Amino acid sequence: MKKIIVFFLGMFLINLAGFSQVDQAVTEKKFLIKTSMGDITIKLYNDTPQHRDNFVKLVKEGFYNGSIFHRVINKFMIQGGGAKSGTADVGYTIPAEILPKYFHKFGALAAARIGDQFNPQRASSGSQFYIVQGNVYTDAQLNSFEQSLNKKFTAEEREAYKTVGGTPHLDGAYTVFGEVTEGFDVINKIAAVKTQPGDKPIEDVTMEIIEIK
Repeated sequence: MKKIIVFFLGMFLINLAGFSQVDQAVTEKKFLIKTSMGDITIKLYNDTPQHRDNFVKLVKEGFYNGSIFHRVINKFMIQGGGAKSGTADVGYTIPAEILPKYFHKFGALAAARIGDQFNPQRASSGSQFYIVQGNVYTDAQLNSFEQSLNKKFTAEEREAYKTVGGTPHLDGAYTVFGEVTEGFDVINKIAAVKTQPGDKPIEDVTMEIIEIK
C-alpha cells in the first residue's frame, strides 16, 4: 500500500512540474511587431519582469506605433524604440536584468543602453531595443571569444552560435528580455536595407507593436 501511495505521489509531483512549465509558457507575453517589411512575432521572458512590464506599458500606450528602426547594421542587429516624434527614448532607464541563461543568439530581443563609461550599472534605455541578427561562428572563433571575454560558452550557446548565429561578444553586457519566435526572414530583410552614415536606413522602416492575446 505504501509503495502505491509513494508511486502516486511521485506521479502527482511530475504532473505538477509539467503543469508549471506549461503555465510559464502560456503566460509569457507575446507581441506582433508589424513592420513595413513584414511581421515579427516576439515573446517576453517572465524572469526579466521590469523590462517585460515596461515594454507592455509602452505598447499599451502606443509609444512604438509609427516609429522606425533607426539603426541597422547587417550581420549585427536592427535597433528601434524611439518615439514617432523622433525623441530618442522615454527619458528614464531600467535597472539591468542580465541573466546568464539568456544570450545573444539570432532573434534575441535585448535592451539598448549607454556605454559602460557613463553607465557602469548597465541600466537599459527605457524604450530602445534591438533584435539580434549576427553571424555564424566556427569553434575556433568561439574559442577566441572565450579567451577575450574570459568566459566559457555552454553547449547550448556554442551550438546556437555555430548554427543559427548571433553576437556572442555582447553576452553578459546587455539585458536580453525576450526572443523572436516567427519572422526571422523579416529580420534579415531589414538588416539588408541600404543605410546612410549613422546606420540609419535611407528609406524608413516603420513599426507598430500589438499584443497577441
